[in-house]
Amino acid sequence: MEVIENTAYARAGLMGNPSDGYNGRTISFIVGNFRARVLLYEWEDIEIVLSAEDQTRFRSIEELARDVKLHGYYGGARLVKATIKKFYDYCAANGRKLHERNFSIRHETNIPRQVGLAGSSAIIVGTLRCLMEFYGVPIPKAVQPSLALAVETEELSIGAGLQDRVIQVYEGVMYMDFSEATTVEIDGFRCGEYTPVTAPLPPIYIAYSTRFSEPTEVVHNTLRERFDSGDRAVVVAMDRFAELAGRAQSAIAKGDAASLAELIDANFDLRQSIMALPFAHVEMVEVARAAGASAKFAGSGGAIVGTYDDESMLKRLRDSLGGIGCRVVKPLMNPR
Repeated sequence: MEVIENTAYARAGLMGNPSDGYNGRTISFIVGNFRARVLLYEWEDIEIVLSAEDQTRFRSIEELARDVKLHGYYGGARLVKATIKKFYDYCAANGRKLHERNFSIRHETNIPRQVGLAGSSAIIVGTLRCLMEFYGVPIPKAVQPSLALAVETEELSIGAGLQDRVIQVYEGVMYMDFSEATTVEIDGFRCGEYTPVTAPLPPIYIAYSTRFSEPTEVVHNTLRERFDSGDRAVVVAMDRFAELAGRAQSAIAKGDAASLAELIDANFDLRQSIMALPFAHVEMVEVARAAGASAKFAGSGGAIVGTYDDESMLKRLRDSLGGIGCRVVKPLMNPR
């Protein structure tokens, strides 16, 4: 029995987020230390196998409570199911005829949950890759992030932007421009302009804590409401986020680590000026800065990203952030 296997990795937003959902610009990179793996093989029926995070049977009420605390109420099965449905819709809308063989599909992931490292979209991207391979349907690379985003926004009503899906499809380090001037429509989906960042980055760290995780929709739905209602502070901030990403791209190209560090800090300060951020997440940034590093949220909260000078500073980061329950890792940006 042939088994199709695909992997999608965690990611960190280095600059510009959360403007990707608001015609902005961002830079992000793959965090190959963590991944979602999806397996698909031919089967008599369409079968979605539940993973550990989709557990529905418990030995006690205490075990159920611990599971909810660890995994939340939503496992990965709904993401896989919604991806299959959206893939079918795409094929039907674009005249892609599918064969009639069925499959069983399952996934596993070690991406820390609800800390802003894009664990949900990794499951979707991995599932989409398996479906394309099984059915022999090549979807344009530029379309894949938009299709993956539609799984969450249209099928599951989860607020999100394109950044996570773009970097998980393209991998490496990417500069993304989502402005109206660069957006094009392909196969019924709006796609931005995506450019690989080839210049080396200065030393980068990721730190995360699952103690105070929060679903991304809790953060982004409130921000979307304010933006759509014309909240001037939010509208102006989104333009500013995009500007910071453009300046960061130039700093990276010039090898200007000091300017990049300043821009990373400015990105967080701007975010804090328009949102009430959880104290525990802000504390992570403050502790990292006290150790001499730059710091901002890697996503919606629960993980931070920044630059550091040398190994001695990295040790200070690990000691200081470890003291508040955080793990510090060096991200693998080219894991394949």
